[in-house]
Amino acid sequence: MPRCINELCSLLGYSRQSYYQGKKCIQQKAYESDIIIEEVLRYRKLQTRLGTRKLYGEIQPFLTAHGFQIGRDALFTLLSERGLLIKKRKRSGCITTFSRHRFKKYPNLIKEFIPIAPNQLWVSDITYIHLKQGFAYLSLITDTYSRKIVGFYLCRDLSAQGSLMALKMALANNTNRIGLIHHSDRGVQYCCNEYVNLLETKNRIKISMTENGDPLENAIAERLNGILKQELLEEEYPNFEAAQKAVAIACSTYNHLRPHGSINNLKPVEAHQTTGELKRTWKNYYTKKESEVCMM
Repeated sequence: MPRCINELCSLLGYSRQSYYQGKKCIQQKAYESDIIIEEVLRYRKLQTRLGTRKLYGEIQPFLTAHGFQIGRDALFTLLSERGLLIKKRKRSGCITTFSRHRFKKYPNLIKEFIPIAPNQLWVSDITYIHLKQGFAYLSLITDTYSRKIVGFYLCRDLSAQGSLMALKMALANNTNRIGLIHHSDRGVQYCCNEYVNLLETKNRIKISMTENGDPLENAIAERLNGILKQELLEEEYPNFEAAQKAVAIACSTYNHLRPHGSINNLKPVEAHQTTGELKRTWKNYYTKKESEVCMM
């Protein structure tokens, strides 16, 4: 075998030393890749569908501590080779917004509004959760400054109960809310007397609503729905109780563990303790599209 190696090295113009150094380098890279994959799998235990970009940011302290050097593109390649890239789920479901009702609808108060502290603007929405038989309905309230889920409730039907319970949770856990605006779609759950009274009469919270059904008018709430369903929740649960438990875990994981590019890669719980402008680490593609339309 050594003789074969000598002849091969001679033909290729390399020394035996170079051959063994190259072999050692390959073995070292394979070892480092296995260690990095172990760390990725550790993160994926709780956040089973955490994307590669966010993973790359999260494992930076680990990479630095171990002296590993790997770029983001190289991490994409490594996860692809190991079959660990996340595939986007297809959306299918049911309608959760019913806006043809007799209750008062409110104007949109948040155009051009940018919060600079927690509890200045909350957004609300309802999304569906697949059960083996039928659906459950998840009401969510999110603080737009910190992206923290401040209230949530899983309900068996689309009655106002779910939205009211989520709102009561948000109010109980956030007592400092002077000047707060509550924004939602024009669904009957948000326009009904009990919900409006809890906001306007009992807590002096301003009410804002979407005007034309465009998802961009409630983009942060829509984005939260997507994150929970794409990353933190299963596609289907055997029963309501299983879904209820999973939702509680998912909301806690989202608030405490998931970094956000829109809030300087902080976790929502961390951002909720700060004030002032938070740096965005992603491009606003909607603004780009709007400017292109104007130019046309």
